[in-house]
Amino acid sequence: MVSPAPQPDTDSGPPPADPRAIRECLPPDLAAEFDREWVLVVDRVKQSMDLADLQTLLHKWQHTVVMERRDPGSYARMLADAEEILRTGVNPNAGSFEEMQAVIRRRLSQ
Repeated sequence: MVSPAPQPDTDSGPPPADPRAIRECLPPDLAAEFDREWVLVVDRVKQSMDLADLQTLLHKWQHTVVMERRDPGSYARMLADAEEILRTGVNPNAGSFEEMQAVIRRRLSQ
């Protein structure tokens, strides 16, 4: 009998702000990215003796875990979108200013 494929865990919150806990939740490609960022930030923290950068990194990756649980591959798509915006200076997925104002007006009127 074949077991069903595991479904993404979309109901749980972020993992603890602990590097091991975060890393365990990531697929191998993102765990490697986390490791690269971890080394850079730890080196910076050693020099500055300020933990703020480390806390920021852990917070970012907690959100990344949640995002990936809800929509696997979303981190890679976000990076690809950011690269295109930087390269072209245009966000092809962005709405117009007028569309944004209309959304705001609708929400305010509710």
